[in-house]
Amino acid sequence: MISRRGFITRLLGGGAALVAQGCQQLAAPPRSKRLIVDSQVHLWQAETPDWRWVPGIKPHLPEPFTIEKLLPMMDDAGVDRVIVVPPSWPGDRNDYGLEAARRYPARFAVMGRINLRNPQSATLLPAWREKPGMLGVRLIFNSAATAPLLSNGTIDWFWPAAEKAGVPVMCHAPELSQHLARIAERHPQLVLILDNMGLSQSLQSAAGGHTDDLIRHTLSLAKYPNVSVKLSSVANHSHEDYPYRDINVHIRRVFDAYGPQRCHWGSDMTRALGKATYRQRVTHFTEALDFLSEEDRDQVMGRSLLARLRWA
Repeated sequence: MISRRGFITRLLGGGAALVAQGCQQLAAPPRSKRLIVDSQVHLWQAETPDWRWVPGIKPHLPEPFTIEKLLPMMDDAGVDRVIVVPPSWPGDRNDYGLEAARRYPARFAVMGRINLRNPQSATLLPAWREKPGMLGVRLIFNSAATAPLLSNGTIDWFWPAAEKAGVPVMCHAPELSQHLARIAERHPQLVLILDNMGLSQSLQSAAGGHTDDLIRHTLSLAKYPNVSVKLSSVANHSHEDYPYRDINVHIRRVFDAYGPQRCHWGSDMTRALGKATYRQRVTHFTEALDFLSEEDRDQVMGRSLLARLRWA
């Protein structure tokens, strides 16, 4: 015969087991692997007699940065996909980026270059995204030769044509937020993505490093819902070693203004390959930035960019 004390012990033990079983049933399922998409990597081959580079423009590295070099780095760092941004020194050509997308369609896509000085380029935009792997256009306005194009009317044909064709545009235009604001307001259906948080190594160097001013230009555009921003090249703009604490405050300012669905991580690693490993550029965001929740990281590290560029 069971004693009163034994009965109570068995009853309490059974209740604890039921509670534990219920907690297991209610526990959240394990997280699936985070999809990591790099919003900016330059790829290029060596110069050849039939593909001469633009005179006076030097590549980021002395050796070509090829598909074969990048793929094992992606695997080691846990990067699933990459947006290839063709560099400026080969000219307005997208051949090699499109080759990467053709050979590895699940891993590469391209934001291509276009000849802005020829208004006839507008005829290319309606079918731009029909090229396998081509997702949009990337433009640069960061020099005495290119910056005036935003204000002198030369490329006013481009913005409505891109908007009508549904072609997303990545844009590197530090300190030119007033012109981008006009474009974003006039073309509300145009997907406009700012490069590198609006930062520029050349401007920072020339002005002694006025990151605050450059970030303020970027924050001024957050009110336009069609504008998002790449949190790219951040390690390159830090004066510290990993985890780059001096730049983290600026990342948070941009993130707070734009939110997780309009912020896109990117490495831009060829500009300063020795500054950080590819894995460090990833873990900087997935581990070191404590103001990001796991859901925020899912968006910033890939999901938001896939949605913005409509990359299935």
